[in-house]
Amino acid sequence: MGSKLLRGTFILTLGTLISKVLGILYVIPFYAIIGGDKPALLYNFGYVPYQLFLSVATAGIPLAVAKYIAKYNAMEEYKIGRRLFKTGIYLMILSGIICFIAMYSLAPFLAGLQQLEGGYSLEDGVQVIRAVSFALLIIPVMSLLRGFFQGYNSMGPSAVSQVVEQIVRIVFLLASTFVVMYVVKGSVVTAISFATFSAFVGALASLVILLWYFFKRKKGLDRTLLSDRGELEVSISTLYKQILLSAIPFIIVGSATSLYQLIDQFTLGRVLQYIGITADKVNSYVAIINFDVQKLILIPGTLAIAFSMALVPLVTAAYVRGEREQVKRQLNDVFQILLFLTIPACIGIALLARPLFTVFFTASSDGTALLQFFAPFAILFSLFSVAAAVLQGIDEQRFTVLGLLLGLLTKSVLQMPLIMLFEAKGSILATGLGYAVSCLFMIQIIKRYANFGFGLIARRATLFVFFNACNVSCCATLLLSAFDSARSRPEAYGLFPCCDLWRCWCISLRIHGVQTSFIGQTIWTARQTDARKIWYQIRKARPPRAVLFA
Repeated sequence: MGSKLLRGTFILTLGTLISKVLGILYVIPFYAIIGGDKPALLYNFGYVPYQLFLSVATAGIPLAVAKYIAKYNAMEEYKIGRRLFKTGIYLMILSGIICFIAMYSLAPFLAGLQQLEGGYSLEDGVQVIRAVSFALLIIPVMSLLRGFFQGYNSMGPSAVSQVVEQIVRIVFLLASTFVVMYVVKGSVVTAISFATFSAFVGALASLVILLWYFFKRKKGLDRTLLSDRGELEVSISTLYKQILLSAIPFIIVGSATSLYQLIDQFTLGRVLQYIGITADKVNSYVAIINFDVQKLILIPGTLAIAFSMALVPLVTAAYVRGEREQVKRQLNDVFQILLFLTIPACIGIALLARPLFTVFFTASSDGTALLQFFAPFAILFSLFSVAAAVLQGIDEQRFTVLGLLLGLLTKSVLQMPLIMLFEAKGSILATGLGYAVSCLFMIQIIKRYANFGFGLIARRATLFVFFNACNVSCCATLLLSAFDSARSRPEAYGLFPCCDLWRCWCISLRIHGVQTSFIGQTIWTARQTDARKIWYQIRKARPPRAVLFA
């Protein structure tokens, strides 16, 4: 059972990683097709409110259903899990319809809140918001089906459906926008409307895949009902009441990024206009901060959170068993892996901001400056996600909600004065301070309730920064040497820079190797940690051959 669980977790994490990587890479052709920041701003008009409505529509029920189905299946009360799934389908259909009607009806109001001088008209914003709202009809049901399979410890359908959804969405998005813009010579608004409608098309493809898996395995699923004990009487209405109450923290925390973006979407442009920034500059700043930079700063957190989250279930299990020393060791591993991956990545993004922004979008001095300023705060975004998961693991999720609310309050209070002082960078600074307040609060809660000291983590973080500072200084020195060589020896323009760049690369790898060796000795070798055991068991795990899926 342990091997199956670990294998399933690995498959689901891999599917999520592939989906997120695709979600970052598609930006390159999409940005080139639509032609700049202004259309990207219109794209965000629909997507930021949509993410909040989606959180409300699903209400954390799919994950909760997976948890309760797994619980009752372990007790051999299979009929309760099936009843929970059937009633959940009706509930998700109803919530999807309600949220779709609400978003469709509120489109003029939402578009009006985001409208800026010199930007798109109210009608354009309404069209884009209504195009994306159709996805709310499908995604809640699709998410419940994923939760159903996860409840049976079958992560394959969820992982496959995630990847298929992303691939179909991206293909439809790129194809439709290209056809509208260059084949039929349509408007940018129509192209962006098709781009946001791609969420519906991708969700539909994912739903088809999940239904295929469901009907393919239905006979095996029905056979489990024959061995149902039938000893428990559970009120489904009472169960859903508990589910909804327990899901509220997950809804709020899952919407953290969207809530911060919504504050920027509604206030950044207006404050910039108030202090006298030109309309074109305002639209460019809002698009860069809420679309361009947001995509790139997801890169460090994606891999780091995936690795760290793999250890969070083990932290939960050890905490429930009362093994406090084991909890401390695992928390050390979680936070060290997180910092080990995010600190170098964020420093790298800050140093390579210009080529990165140019490759993904277009050459822009404003975009480069804002990306460099934003990059270090990505460490806080990753730390927030992992700290929130740890608090949920030790059953203190109420403090996660409080921490997020404190962060949002900090962001809201500081947003206007910081923008007036630093223009667009003030919004980024307000976001960073908001996340910092949330992280500091949650760290104190973890320290108190898990009796965990962060002294070692702080020392290691300082060491990681030192190693990377050495890396940066060596690379910068050799790069300057390469350019000087090129200027002094024009006839050897290609040879000297290439040699120096090769030396720069080798020294960078050696410094990073020392850092990797150090953290590796600490986390993976010093003690037979659970992280090492996870990898060993994943490699040795065989595909599950339960009767259920025969």
